[in-house]
Amino acid sequence: MVIPSKLRMDLGISAGTPITFFEENRRLLLEPLTLEYVMKLRGLLKGKPSPLETMMEERKQEKKS
Repeated sequence: MVIPSKLRMDLGISAGTPITFFEENRRLLLEPLTLEYVMKLRGLLKGKPSPLETMMEERKQEKKS
């Protein structure tokens, strides 16, 4: 896939930048996995138990049964 240089510069995409694809309203969208993108996700699950904590608690309950 070739991304025009203007878009690459504007979005901070360089060779080897990971990109995620997703669908929205029947349109295929892509978003570079840059530091800005990762920082935007910080705190998204704040206050919720992590999947690891949930799994460990479930296994603890299974052992008690």
